[in-house]
Amino acid sequence: MSVTITEKAAAEVKKFIVDGQHGEGAMLRVAVTGGGCSGFNYSLNIDTQFDEANDTMSEQHGVQVVVDKKSALFLDGTSVDYYDGLEQRGFQFHNPNAKRTCGCGSSFSV
Repeated sequence: MSVTITEKAAAEVKKFIVDGQHGEGAMLRVAVTGGGCSGFNYSLNIDTQFDEANDTMSEQHGVQVVVDKKSALFLDGTSVDYYDGLEQRGFQFHNPNAKRTCGCGSSFSV
């Protein structure tokens, strides 16, 4: 799998799925979109659609994680963690393919 999530990130995703009443079959979709100050943006969404021809899926810490094949090229080896500190709170991406990242942590270039 090109993307892994930590137990802490999985716990936050599970909370979000329950609180948002997304129901059975909800998955975490991790993707890359064009834009941002460095060229690409990370995207996290709750989804219920899975396309066997274009998506890969893995179960991690009780969460179904889905990545489309195009995004997987940019995300290979990426881990997603959740940080909850005084100065910052949210999901963090650790992408070994990123040559440059933005200060906000949601934009990168390869």
